[in-house]
Amino acid sequence: MLKNCFLVAAFCAAPVFSASADTIQLKDKASVSGKVLAEKHDQVAIDIGYTVLVIPRSQILRILKTDVPEPVVKSIVSQKLVPDAEPAGKAVVAQSSGCIYSVATRPLPARSVRELVSELGEAVVQVRTPGGLGSGFIINDDGFLMTNFHVIEGETQITVEVYRQNGADLERKSYKDVRIIAINKFGDLALLKIEDKDAPKFKSVILGSADALAVGEGVFAIGSPLGLERTVTEGILSTKTRQMAGDLYLQTTAQINPGNSGGPLFNLRGEVVGVTNMKITFGEGLGFAIPIESVRYFLDHRDAYAYSNDNPSNAYRYLEPPSHTRKASVED
Repeated sequence: MLKNCFLVAAFCAAPVFSASADTIQLKDKASVSGKVLAEKHDQVAIDIGYTVLVIPRSQILRILKTDVPEPVVKSIVSQKLVPDAEPAGKAVVAQSSGCIYSVATRPLPARSVRELVSELGEAVVQVRTPGGLGSGFIINDDGFLMTNFHVIEGETQITVEVYRQNGADLERKSYKDVRIIAINKFGDLALLKIEDKDAPKFKSVILGSADALAVGEGVFAIGSPLGLERTVTEGILSTKTRQMAGDLYLQTTAQINPGNSGGPLFNLRGEVVGVTNMKITFGEGLGFAIPIESVRYFLDHRDAYAYSNDNPSNAYRYLEPPSHTRKASVED
């Protein structure tokens, strides 16, 4: 308790910065301004002028940066560019320069699962390989999408099936020109991109915060369990800190089955808060998802996880040895 009070006192004592400073908004309605020096999956370091504060991610509501060009503002209802002013009844999200996903600029209203599924369902896809299938979700209209690493592990022939609403009917479209952009084998994450030349702009989701979730809060998943595409399951968040194999997972009562892997877990504001990736097979209502904070860290540092065709078993690229080393090995 004393530590938290000290942090708040430090925030209140922070000097007033110009409009070009970054702002970290905290869950207790306080904020701190300065220059963000580093962002890790569990903490953020910010220079407030006379000292550097390290703030746990669990206390952060959002980070507003002003050292990038004006954000691309999109409506999650129309998925088209909209003016800076927020239209009545529509939630506005922002995608900063260099970032390939969108986040809400302000808290979104809670809605029914029925309403959200009708808006978000087109952004959830089925990922097929010669060895099996899984789910995924599109994170921007250029065709970037997330799934689990284990869905595409050892595969290079990937097909993504998108379901578009055409009146009362659904149109299935398969895209076979899919490129692996980045992978994290140990985090079970993979970033793909649909590169078909004739592909239109895609419907996409926005990413939220698992840290902001409360235990008992409603969540729902969309995916293709056992190949049954566009299946919706609803439940609650059972815990945010289930430790398995050294990592923390979200545990949910929303039904997760083989084929759901790589699909999104949504909160009731329509934001993705996790990536579903496993369940306990001998139990019911024991599904697990990777927290979205880990996904955002992976996306923000995707260059470090860049996939290489020359070394497809992991994301790292190795330089050739010096020429004299190669020569010595030939002479041996």
